[in-house]
Amino acid sequence: MTQFVGSIEAGGTKFVLGVQNVESGETVATKRVPTTTPAETLEACRDFFKENSVNALAIGSFGPIDINPNSKTFGYITKTPKPGWSNTELKGYFERELGVPAVLTTDVNASCYGEYIARGRDNEKTYLYITIGTGVGAGAIQQGHFIGYTNHSEMGHMRIPKRADDNYEGGCPFHGDACGEGLTAGPTLKGRTGIPGEDLDRDNPVFDLISYYVAEMLYNIYLTIRPDVMVVGGSVLNEGDMPTVRKYFKEMNNDYVEVGNVDELIVRPIVPNNGSAVLGCYEMAKDLLK
Repeated sequence: MTQFVGSIEAGGTKFVLGVQNVESGETVATKRVPTTTPAETLEACRDFFKENSVNALAIGSFGPIDINPNSKTFGYITKTPKPGWSNTELKGYFERELGVPAVLTTDVNASCYGEYIARGRDNEKTYLYITIGTGVGAGAIQQGHFIGYTNHSEMGHMRIPKRADDNYEGGCPFHGDACGEGLTAGPTLKGRTGIPGEDLDRDNPVFDLISYYVAEMLYNIYLTIRPDVMVVGGSVLNEGDMPTVRKYFKEMNNDYVEVGNVDELIVRPIVPNNGSAVLGCYEMAKDLLK
């Protein structure tokens, strides 16, 4: 009997839904659901999967989320700046409503898993995925497993020093200008220039500054878990910014540790059309079936 798996990429502005035929690998149904209230959004997702039945479901969600299996709020979004979404159950809700097993992880973990799959599922390598978008977050995989068992990482909020020429007050509601998200997330582009990021010329010096801070975060992460591949996703930076990120990364290292070929170390996603999280969710759902 043909089996189907479902994917939910749960974002702050939209939930991206998909259903894949396990045997053929074909995506047979998709939908985008606006992120409004938890009740309205989750019911729309539930109705989609009732119309497009699946045997297992994987969710990659904005967070923070509770991934501790021994916690009373396991499978919940916890304290989040997204209005109305704190203490929202995801995993258990869909398991009850759809009657299928579900797995929940962070959206960046799901993206990291998708890149791990697309790059050959090499368990001898450590993979990092960091997204620089509306927010900043990162996930990592070592020996085929996510780093973090009872809690997931919050690398986007690591504290990094400001560059001397940056007077921006910061955009993080919790840490101001003291963390990576406060200095590099999409809203900081307008915060610094008064112009929305999508309307800025790519030669605007703000992108050099963002590249510097991203290099800082990557270098901190590199010294901590020594990834073999560091994938920089999200819409704030693009392929044209990677040489600058690599340049600053090398300068910060100053030949201290061996980093190999930085062109192969610091890369953009290999999965096309921003599809790393969806691919990761499909594969995690298939893992449930196994």
